[in-house]
Amino acid sequence: MQPSEPNFALLLENIVSFIDEGVIVTDNLGNVLYHNPAVFKLLGIEPNKPINKLHDIGKFNLQKAILRAAIDAGETDAAGKPSDNFISFEQQFHHDGCNRLVEIISRLITSPDHKEKNRLILFRDRTDARHMEAVLNPMGKQMSSQDPRMLEIIDRIYQIAPTNAFILLQGESGTGKTQLGRLIHTQSSRSKEAFVEVNCAAIPETLIESELFGHVKGAFTGASRGRPGRFQSAHKGTLFLDEVGEIPLHLQAKLLRAIQDQEFEMVGSDKPVRVDVRIIAASNKNLRQMVDKGKFRADLFYRLAVIPITIPSLKERPGDIILLSKHFCAQLVARGYPANITCSDEATRMMMDYPWPGNVRELENAVEHGLICAIDGQVRTESLPQDIREHSLKLNKPIHDAEDNAIQHAFEIESTLKQVNGNKAEAAKVLGVNRTTLWRWIQKYGIEI
Repeated sequence: MQPSEPNFALLLENIVSFIDEGVIVTDNLGNVLYHNPAVFKLLGIEPNKPINKLHDIGKFNLQKAILRAAIDAGETDAAGKPSDNFISFEQQFHHDGCNRLVEIISRLITSPDHKEKNRLILFRDRTDARHMEAVLNPMGKQMSSQDPRMLEIIDRIYQIAPTNAFILLQGESGTGKTQLGRLIHTQSSRSKEAFVEVNCAAIPETLIESELFGHVKGAFTGASRGRPGRFQSAHKGTLFLDEVGEIPLHLQAKLLRAIQDQEFEMVGSDKPVRVDVRIIAASNKNLRQMVDKGKFRADLFYRLAVIPITIPSLKERPGDIILLSKHFCAQLVARGYPANITCSDEATRMMMDYPWPGNVRELENAVEHGLICAIDGQVRTESLPQDIREHSLKLNKPIHDAEDNAIQHAFEIESTLKQVNGNKAEAAKVLGVNRTTLWRWIQKYGIEI
């Protein structure tokens, strides 16, 4: 026996009210006909507050967002004649003290009486999935993090990536600016086009103009044929300008025009070249301070820094050291390094205490060093790079430059050697260092054995 239509509709409504995904159904004017309780939580709306119109859900105009997404998807008359195609986009909402990334899927559906079309809108919480993607990072980029600041930056990147806004990434060398730039590109509408990287610090000043904008045949000595520049190579894609602060002042005006007007002339030519390029710039210098000192153009800075993001150094997010170490270990094992290698508690402590001036890049190298030098399947203190071991030694036995401290330290070493009858292995144990360090001290202070 088939259930009656009213009872069946009530049953469906009861079922939908228990699912975690949000559901809204509207008429063709945007009037809300139905919504389930999950909508309140996903969109950060006060519970039991009436939802009547798509254009007035909390502080968010959902009707406008759906229209914009339809236009971006290629619907030329999304407002007048919307298609029956699915529309999908992501939107960030802030509530309960955190940012939530919600995937919104919408399409037109035919009403039961077939007289008009209603709109079905589904909402899915993608926050945890995006964080997991950033941590696992199947593309192999060093984006693992459990630091609140870094997670906030990752949230921001997923929010701004779909736009065409120019982005300036600033932070110390090795913090992952290039990886963040690639992540922005892969999450943008340009992901199927080229991602072109230019290290502005690695190009001689005499060649950087040709490298960026290309040149025509005969433009300068040795230009036997024309060559397109990086702007042309990045057409319809993304151009990543690493260490943009190294671009000479006399070229910054031309760069400004190129990124502002999307037009420039190749070296040796007066014919304008038009491109469609999104710019992501990066610098390990404070460009704002360079502007104040007259070393970087203010107009170029403000054009690049539409959305500025400062990436914290690794020493500012110590909670990531262990997480990243495990991440790099997994990568190295995938490359053929031995599996099941453990790390001693003392070696872990030394890594946590180290300030990592080379940031994530230095940590990656240290992890590989530790795996190579592991002893009996374990990374021990002596397996770690020398800089880490020496820093730990300074923390435990500080040595100052003052002469009296140096004399006191030399006296301590000499006395210890006398107590053990010159046995350097025993003396090293008493002093709490390895034999290599003890030998270096003996040479430093000229101690006669």
